[in-house]
Amino acid sequence: MKLLGNIVWFILGGFISFLSWGAIGILWSVTIVGIPIGMQCFKFATMSAAPFGKDIRFGESGFSLLLNVVWLVLGGFVMVVEEVTMGIVFCLTIVGIPFGLQHFKHAKLALLPFGATIYRTGKPKLSTMK
Repeated sequence: MKLLGNIVWFILGGFISFLSWGAIGILWSVTIVGIPIGMQCFKFATMSAAPFGKDIRFGESGFSLLLNVVWLVLGGFVMVVEEVTMGIVFCLTIVGIPFGLQHFKHAKLALLPFGATIYRTGKPKLSTMK
């Protein structure tokens, strides 16, 4: 189901988001000061390409909080508003609800990208007992 969701997501506009976040990440990474922000943009790009089957774990660091405040001032707030708006638009139809929920996940990542880790979700492997 994740594969089908990711394919439909990519066709319905995920590729545009993936390419735009990748381009923004490259532009931020041109300067030495912008490399941390560029790395977060690449994190957005990977999440935008195939969001189904991935989740976000947020860290709790004072340094991350400082970087997140700077991020919000330098354009992160605009991305949060965009993702929330897209999430609301997709949730207006029953078929679009899973895609809207992915946009809300992206909004959360756009709000606090520093200290966040993207990981794959899935069924845990069963260990055998001897």
